[in-house]
Amino acid sequence: MITKQLGSTALKVSTVCLGTMTFGEQNSEADAHSQLDYALDRGINFIDTAEMYPVMPRPQTQGATERHIGSWLKNNGRRGDIVLATKVAGPNPNMHWVRGGKNNLDGANIRIAVEDSLRRLQTDHIDLYQLHWPSRNVPIFGANAFDPSKERPSVLIEDTLAALGQLIDAGKIGHVGVSNESNWGVNEFIKQSETRGLPRIASIQNLYNLTARGFETSLLDETCYREKVSLLAYSPLAFGQLSGKYLDNPNALGRLTIFPPTWSPRYLRPSVLAAVKEYVELARAHGMTPTGMALAWCYSRWFVTSTIIGATTMAQLKENIDAVEVKLSAEVVKAIDAIHARITNPGA
Repeated sequence: MITKQLGSTALKVSTVCLGTMTFGEQNSEADAHSQLDYALDRGINFIDTAEMYPVMPRPQTQGATERHIGSWLKNNGRRGDIVLATKVAGPNPNMHWVRGGKNNLDGANIRIAVEDSLRRLQTDHIDLYQLHWPSRNVPIFGANAFDPSKERPSVLIEDTLAALGQLIDAGKIGHVGVSNESNWGVNEFIKQSETRGLPRIASIQNLYNLTARGFETSLLDETCYREKVSLLAYSPLAFGQLSGKYLDNPNALGRLTIFPPTWSPRYLRPSVLAAVKEYVELARAHGMTPTGMALAWCYSRWFVTSTIIGATTMAQLKENIDAVEVKLSAEVVKAIDAIHARITNPGA
């Protein structure tokens, strides 16, 4: 397993990161421990979680993912073998159960969130602490355009960074990152850190897969390259769509069938479904599984530091990790780009 430098930090993270959002909902505590053991045995040293997990978010299960990781850490003594990342929830009126609805990115909330995560994770420090989504109005979770009519009061980026800096000084967290961020946001975080002597973000965790390549077209790839901000690509299989399982069986067990469709509409758009069909056919025509091709493509992108995978079965986890050995030919990459251009820009 190859490792890469995380931003400008001294941390080295595996190019495959184990995502854990299924722990506590689709996976039991025993399942979680088995996945963690297997991932480390395969060379993965990077584990990503969040205070709001598992998904879909519910008050009855919130925090269970971190607790499952915490019980694993307590029992095996392998804390020093991993880079542990978690996230603090941003403001969301639909998640009133997180700190009584006081889930913004101000100092008081961040301090409480960190202490709660440390307790659930049964550790004394978090290597990478991420802001799950911004405090300000920004198009995320499937929104395609910025809408100024949705502006709202928000916590200043410099105030959030100052609070994170205090937690770094206290040894509670090591480095900081953002998630679901925009090009403007990344640049503003960097500007505030440089002009005010505040912590510099090391990473950005954003959506990136064959059906969602906005990171390339928003200039985020250039910004992050020049500013040494690592992309941690999430949802590389588009909630399982790119595995082809829903094409083979529309009722296949997975998040798109067990959760309400209103929770993940971006993966059900006609353009996504059309692209998935072509990508699945391309993979099979070249003797690959759709999962293998989709993940190999993410793993090989020059600007992706680590790709966050998730699985509900050990067979899925094995296939996901095995994809690091899949090498895409120039012919396949050219065909992928042709499908992308045709689906995203029809008639061009």
